[in-house]
Amino acid sequence: MNLGQGLIDFRLTGVDGALFSTNSIDIEKKIVVFFTCNHCPYVHAYEQRIIGLQKDYKESAQFIGINSNDDKKYPEDSFDNMKKRSRLKNYNFPYLHDSNQEIAKLYGATHTPHFFVFSKKSLIYKGKFDDNWSDKTKVSANHLEQSLSCNNFNPKDTFPVGCSIKWR
Repeated sequence: MNLGQGLIDFRLTGVDGALFSTNSIDIEKKIVVFFTCNHCPYVHAYEQRIIGLQKDYKESAQFIGINSNDDKKYPEDSFDNMKKRSRLKNYNFPYLHDSNQEIAKLYGATHTPHFFVFSKKSLIYKGKFDDNWSDKTKVSANHLEQSLSCNNFNPKDTFPVGCSIKWR
């Protein structure tokens, strides 16, 4: 996806068993679609920061986590294990299963985590969470939070940092 492109609509099953559709999102909120999984150490390092940002911006942003990894080669990323991880970590965002990897391909996602932020359904940011995945006390650029906090955010594209998506 390129900056300025529109939100790609999708319908995926969430860990709650319900179908989630992007058509049901309030377009007045910023939308954060991020590709994630259960086994990646980068995701583990960011997990609480993601939960914290969704809590801090719940009135103005909707986070949506999508797991597109091949769960045959990586059984830790199975739908049953997604349900367990979501409960264990108290996810405060929909956690969806992209079982055929179609949505990840449409978005051009390459890593876990990989973030796509939309304002008025237009892509304003894609890339990494911040500039220090391993030590949040040493972060000097909060890319994702800046995209959420600024009304006049200049579109930005950063290279995602994380594990590669596990393709079939």
